[in-house]
Amino acid sequence: MMDSSTLRVSYAVVAALVVSTTTTAAAQANAPVIGRWDLTVQGANGPYPSWVEVSLSGNRTLVGRFVAGGGSARPIAKITYAANTMRFAIPPQWDAANNDMTLEATVANDRLTGTIVTSGGQREAFTARRAPALRRTAPAVWGAPVTLFNGTDLTGWTSFGGTNNWKVVSAILTNTKPGANMMTDTKYTDFRLHLEFRYPKNGNSGVYLRGRHEVQVEDVSDAELNSTHIGGVYGFLVPNENAANGPGVWNTYDITLIGRRVTVVLNGKTVVADQIIPGITGGALDSDEGAPGPIYLQGDHTTVEYRNIVITPVR
Repeated sequence: MMDSSTLRVSYAVVAALVVSTTTTAAAQANAPVIGRWDLTVQGANGPYPSWVEVSLSGNRTLVGRFVAGGGSARPIAKITYAANTMRFAIPPQWDAANNDMTLEATVANDRLTGTIVTSGGQREAFTARRAPALRRTAPAVWGAPVTLFNGTDLTGWTSFGGTNNWKVVSAILTNTKPGANMMTDTKYTDFRLHLEFRYPKNGNSGVYLRGRHEVQVEDVSDAELNSTHIGGVYGFLVPNENAANGPGVWNTYDITLIGRRVTVVLNGKTVVADQIIPGITGGALDSDEGAPGPIYLQGDHTTVEYRNIVITPVR
């Protein structure tokens, strides 16, 4: 039988554990890192954009999602936060190395400052600010439609990210082989975008809204719907059906973007209906989500064709 002094010690230990667990839970639940963050990372080849979301699961576990410079949003199983510092690790996605990527950051004045250690072992410093809500409080007032591609030459467009293989062929904006991407010289905030596109068998391209959010263009034979398939917002929003006409024929996108709210109509069928885009997608030009940005067409994967590109901006 336990004596009274032993019992008192046992009760004290249990009480301390309860207090510690409660304190830890409260710290996680009120962690200032909770939310969405737009990162600028100093990589070996210059700065690149990234994004992280930190969420509370239950009452004491932090989880999240992460977007690197490329690829899609990846789940973060657990984020630790203590002494004003958050840390997490995630396995590689498209990286050749097998090590986990790690991130460590401190928060101060509603900013993150930290370091990413890539799967290949490179240390990359970054800073981050909270992603803007981009909520619109008034109905959109539409301006006049603007034709972005004149059917004759590349006026109004600039290539980037590789060798420019874009040409005008029979009044069609044609990426003749994998190489550079194309973006409009003019930047836009909220808009309606109409365009027609044709991709080959196994083709892959994408339409970036404000240069940051990719709506996928891809030849898909898999019946399972996925955010990385045609009609989806890459890594985030899953289309409700595969409404593609298929490779070798013309398809049509009608996309409306108001703040973070996007509607994607593929060949006359609404496949994403007024959904929130949480953050930037892989391949984004930058992470300044509150700023206007160009329309950008992906050309680094396969050949692809575009025509009848018309934007109607909000006034």
